[in-house]
Amino acid sequence: MSKVLIIGAGGVGNVVAHKVAQAKEVFTDIMLASRNENKCRAIAADVKNATGVTIKTARVDADNVQELVALMKAFQPKLVLNVALPYQDLPIMDACLHAGVHYLDTANYEPSHLAKFEYSWQWAYKERFEKAGLMALLGSGFDPGVTNVFCAYAQKHLFDEIHFVDIMDANAGDHGYAFATNFNPEINIREITQRGRFWEKGEWKETDPLSVKWVYDYPVVGPKDSYLLYHEELESLAKNIKGLKRIRFFMTFSERYLTHLRVLENVGMTRIDPVEFQGQKIVPIQFLKALLPDPASLGPRTKGKTCIGCEITGIKDGKPRKVFIYNVCDHQECYAEVKSQAISYTTGVPAAIGGLLMATDKWMKPGVWNMEEMDPDAFMAELNKRGLPWQVVERDPSAPSA
Repeated sequence: MSKVLIIGAGGVGNVVAHKVAQAKEVFTDIMLASRNENKCRAIAADVKNATGVTIKTARVDADNVQELVALMKAFQPKLVLNVALPYQDLPIMDACLHAGVHYLDTANYEPSHLAKFEYSWQWAYKERFEKAGLMALLGSGFDPGVTNVFCAYAQKHLFDEIHFVDIMDANAGDHGYAFATNFNPEINIREITQRGRFWEKGEWKETDPLSVKWVYDYPVVGPKDSYLLYHEELESLAKNIKGLKRIRFFMTFSERYLTHLRVLENVGMTRIDPVEFQGQKIVPIQFLKALLPDPASLGPRTKGKTCIGCEITGIKDGKPRKVFIYNVCDHQECYAEVKSQAISYTTGVPAAIGGLLMATDKWMKPGVWNMEEMDPDAFMAELNKRGLPWQVVERDPSAPSA
């Protein structure tokens, strides 16, 4: 039986709070903390109404290590589920080391002043966590997260050799706005507008932003324009999936979304460096974030489904094999359960599952780990139990790819 501290009260924090509260057999004491305690209280009220579970709330500045340590020492959780901003990963990891608390996040560290994300900053904590006897689990969302576990499951059960992986992310939902992002606009737009990267034959290759398109036929949602991006799970999977020859990541965007994005880029609204405006310094992308709809508000109006999975090609019993292992999630069903659209749901559920496996010591070893380094079977079983059922379909191994 475990205490858990959730840091972050956005759309994903809301889902994590609900899903952790549903796991009453594991989590006996739950606290939700963020810079805005009113948001925490509103989520706690919804959770109480839905599950009967009381969640404690607190205010904390996730950039402030001393505040974080004080809160952790006062509450004494077994682990922290970090669903705050990626900029805050390192302060929270530092606080966990000081307070003797296990750590989990859903997205790797990203400096606020630089549109760059990679695992090097967090992998550098490995020895410190080992010496402290603490575990840090990185990227326990969907992509990264579930996609990593899909690859580990395929490596363990479906293939003798894996050669190619294409991670495919389709959001076929419609929120009715001319332009909005399904998660934090600042993080979302920074991610999309950087150069694409993929790993092939032992080296990283780059593409111009959104220059490689693949019309991919997804189960349930059908053919969608899918664009090559760099995504963080590529970095760890290229390192940990043995025999891999190439790994890429694709995400769907409508032409309407891309047109808005190009205009915003062209007029400088996606810039992350400060500019002077009426005697004050403002960051254009942060101002844009203030103008766009809050992703947490999209739930009631979003209809349709997501389909996210891994198309994996390799060898099984001496023969070529290709499979697509995936989940389909319905926006309206997510909202009916936890008042969230599917993007937050598909990130929050895996965070709760990762925390559950750590809390029950099924996944527990000191150090800093990526999801595919853990045994996949328990996680895959929990996905089916807790709202993200998965399927495997065979694909023609001779069919061309992008």
